[in-house]
Amino acid sequence: MTASNLTSHISHLTAQNKNYVIIVAGGSGSRMRSAVPKQFLLLNGKPVLMHTIEAFEQSEAKPAIILVLPAAYHAYWQQLIQEYSFTISHQLVTGGETRFHSVKNGLDLITDQEALVAVQDAVRPLTSPYIIDEAYQCAAKHGTAVVAVKSRDSIRQIKEGRSVSLVRDEIYLVQTPQTFRASLLRKAYEQPFDTRFTDDASVVEQYGAEIKLTEGDHSNIKITFPEDIAIAELLLSKKPQL
Repeated sequence: MTASNLTSHISHLTAQNKNYVIIVAGGSGSRMRSAVPKQFLLLNGKPVLMHTIEAFEQSEAKPAIILVLPAAYHAYWQQLIQEYSFTISHQLVTGGETRFHSVKNGLDLITDQEALVAVQDAVRPLTSPYIIDEAYQCAAKHGTAVVAVKSRDSIRQIKEGRSVSLVRDEIYLVQTPQTFRASLLRKAYEQPFDTRFTDDASVVEQYGAEIKLTEGDHSNIKITFPEDIAIAELLLSKKPQL
């Protein structure tokens, strides 16, 4: 795609869409003990990343999809698109030094300040369209929406060398998507990078906004370790087929 065509394509997306998703795929295969980054590993016969993109395509929100990938994997992704006849429209963007910088690169394509922008881990292939739509609706009302689930386990925190029990019912495990008004997310990402920024919610909270939680699902797992692929395949096999 030429530079002029790229500009035209971005303008078209901005004019026609009020919902966006930035799918961040910067992970390596280190913890998976794999030479292939985990977003490209096969899950039920196709790359994990394709399942993630399909979840947003199947949602009622129908966001414009921005995929952030390291430059070194752009050609490989294009090869996979051809190999699996993957036809869902999306805009490919080069990732940055950290997740923070990668999200900023994706945000650069969104000029509509009234839009809603979700940020999604590329390796959460089981996010349901229902959860996605609920997050967009919450963000439309409150400006922020972070998908989370209550902890099923007892929680302890190491504090001054001692383990301290926390109240389980007050502990939530954060997932993605994390969805925000574009104007808020852009301002939050104008802050200098801080190593304490572990996700988009932490960036937006540091800027001063209140984070609203929406209900997630324990099956909305993040593919991190080798056993996660087997778990995801089992969970997919129990989902009703569309």
